[in-house]
Parts: sequence; C-alpha cells; structure tokens
Amino acid sequence: MVPDHHSPAICHDCMNASIYFLKALETYGVDPSRVVVCGEGVGGAAAATVTQALVGRSDLPRIRAQVLISPVVQVFCLQLPSFQQNRNVPFLSQKFMVTVLCNYLTIDLSWRDAILNGSCVPPDVWKKYEKWLSPENIPKKFKKRGFQPWSPGPFNEAAYLETKHMLDVDVSSLLADDEIIAQLPEAFLVSCENDILRDDGLLYKKRLEDQGVRVTWYHLEDGFHGCLIFFDKKALSFPCSLKIVNAVVNYVQGI
Repeated sequence: MVPDHHSPAICHDCMNASIYFLKALETYGVDPSRVVVCGEGVGGAAAATVTQALVGRSDLPRIRAQVLISPVVQVFCLQLPSFQQNRNVPFLSQKFMVTVLCNYLTIDLSWRDAILNGSCVPPDVWKKYEKWLSPENIPKKFKKRGFQPWSPGPFNEAAYLETKHMLDVDVSSLLADDEIIAQLPEAFLVSCENDILRDDGLLYKKRLEDQGVRVTWYHLEDGFHGCLIFFDKKALSFPCSLKIVNAVVNYVQGI
C-alpha cells in the first residue's frame, strides 16, 4: 500500500490483528493450544516478527508453530549465494526487491548501490552479525551455481545514516537476540531453489536450530518466489504451488 503506508505499517497491522485474534479464539472456535502463524515472503517476515514479539506474553495463548514460506528475514546483506544466482529470476528480481525495500522504508533510491554493495553498514556491525550472515552457514550444495565470494564495499557513513533502520529487528528478524530466538515455537520453513530469498530461509533455519528450536524444512528444487499465488489457477498453476500447499496442510494437521 506504498506510498500511503510505510514501515512499520505491516508489522503493526499484523501484530494488532494477531493480538485481537488471540484474545478472541473462543469466538472463532479455535483451540488455543493449536494456533499457527503463517506467511509468505513479506508475509513470512511479518509472521517471524510477530512470533518474536509475542514471546513471553503471559496474557495471550502461546503460538504453537510458525509456518514461514520464503520469508524475508534480513534486508542488508544482498550478496548471499541465492541473491547472486537468482538476481534476475521473476517474480522477485534483485533490482525489484531493492526498489520495494527503499519505497517501504522511505529510503531514497539513490542509495541503491550502497545497499547492494554493503557500504551502508559499518564494519563493526558486519563483524557483529557475520556469525549469522556468513555464506559459510549455507550448505555447500547451494553454492555450486555461480556464487562468487563477496565482501562489503568501503563504509559510507552518509548511506548508513539514511538506511540504518534496515538493521531494526522488526525489519531484519534474523538479528533478534539469542534469548528471544530460543523461546520461539517450532517452525515449518519452506525454501525455493530459484528464489533470491532462499538463503534467508536457510540462515533463519540455522539460527533457530542453533538455539534448540525444532525446524521442519521443506525445499523445492522447482520452486520460485511467489509460486504459491498460482495455486489452483488451472492453466497458470505450477506443480511447486500444489506441493507447498500440501506440505503446509500436512504439517499443520500433524502438530
């Protein structure tokens, strides 16, 4: 809904809706022990953020599980293997993602190159988060296709001042503290091979597992970003769309 609504509108709306729903489960006939938060892409980002924000809320039923389909969990390291490999794959090219990101976060598009080459992030911040962002956390089989090792460009303080809110945890949920991650409910995480966000999912999977959170991972070799919207579109449907729906349904029914 840009340009009329900007960050943090998505998180605020999803948070308000989630809290309202959790307080009215009886009205909807929902078992309070089986509430699942689910989202795809930006929706996956919102689902992860809402789930983190509700950790420790004793006045609300605890979320049973989070279903994250190709989630966006960080927006400042855009040279991960999947970003390089799939930068021109529809429906989420690298150029389009940066444009959407800047519009939502009210960042002038003139800072696009600084975002892409990482010069908008201070060296000490890179060092702090490298343990979670490093391509070393991505399994080798995902780096065989066209990945070139990368390092950030020279730090640009002006760019940092204009873009530093990319590091906020409600924008980059991967950066949440360990004590928050450790309290999260189990996750069902879907990743697609032909998706620039594939590695976001893989990095978040590792963060959860490192803190003892159970993760069920479902990867589609024929999947691409946004393929779920083609579910049941007849001539426009794709096998991967049905696979995701079936996998999510089976997971939810099994918990």
